[in-house]
Amino acid sequence: MQITILGKSPSWADVGGACSGYLIESSETKILVDCGSGVFGKLRERIDYAEVDAIVISHFHGDHCLDLMPYAYALAYSPRWSPDNPPPRPRLIVPAGGSELLCQIAGVLGPGDAIVDAFDVSEYEPQDAVAVGDFELHFCHVPHFIPTFAISVTAGGEAGRFTFGADCAPNQALIDFAQGSDILLIESTLRVPEDDGPRGHMTATEAGAHGRAANVGRLVLTHIPDELDQAVSVAEASEAFGGEVTLASEGAVFHC
Repeated sequence: MQITILGKSPSWADVGGACSGYLIESSETKILVDCGSGVFGKLRERIDYAEVDAIVISHFHGDHCLDLMPYAYALAYSPRWSPDNPPPRPRLIVPAGGSELLCQIAGVLGPGDAIVDAFDVSEYEPQDAVAVGDFELHFCHVPHFIPTFAISVTAGGEAGRFTFGADCAPNQALIDFAQGSDILLIESTLRVPEDDGPRGHMTATEAGAHGRAANVGRLVLTHIPDELDQAVSVAEASEAFGGEVTLASEGAVFHC
C-alpha cells in the first residue's frame, strides 16, 4: 500500500499547510484517513476526489473532520455532475454515534443533512473489522479529550500493516494495537508533558518510546506545529525509539 501525507498540522494549520489527512492507496482502492481543515484541497492536488472509495474518521475534533463539509458540497453541487453523470457516494466510516454528530456539525455551517446525504455513512465499534476494497480496517480506543480511535490498515497478500495512532495521551492500548506494524504514524504534539490532569497528547520522547515498545518497522511523527523546533522533536523521538525516525511532511509518500 502507498500512504501519502496530505496534512499533518495540529489544530491550527502550518503555513500553507493542512490538518490531519492521510491518503492510503492500493492498485484498486483509495481510502482517506481523516479529513481535517484544508485536507480537501490537498486531496484534489493528488487525485480526483470522486475516486475515493471511503473516508474513515478517527474522532470529531475539527482538525480531523471539518473538510467533510466542502467535500460534501463538491459531491452535491459541482457542475461536473448531471443526470447522465451523477456524483459518487463514497463510504464515510465514523465512530459510533457519529451520524448524529455529523448532522450537528453540518447544521451549524449549513443544511444539517449535507454530509449524511452526500456520503454512505456507517458507524464502527472498536471491535469491528471493516472491509473496504483491498483493505481491512481495525480500531482501538485511545485516551483523548473526546472518544478517539487509532486505526490500523492491512491489505491482502504480501502487503504490510499501517497504523495511525490518532491523537492520544501515552497509553498501553496503542502499543499493543500497533505491535509489529510496518509503519506507525504517531502524534508528537508536545515539547514537554502537559500539566497534571487529563492528557490528550504526547511528547516526541513518548512517541519514540511507544514505537520502540510496539516493535514497529518505521516510526513517523505527525501532528506537530511548525512553530515548534521539529528537528528537536525528531532527535528526541529517535533517541527513545532507538533508531531513525521520520517527520511527516505534506506530500511525503511511504510504502508498506
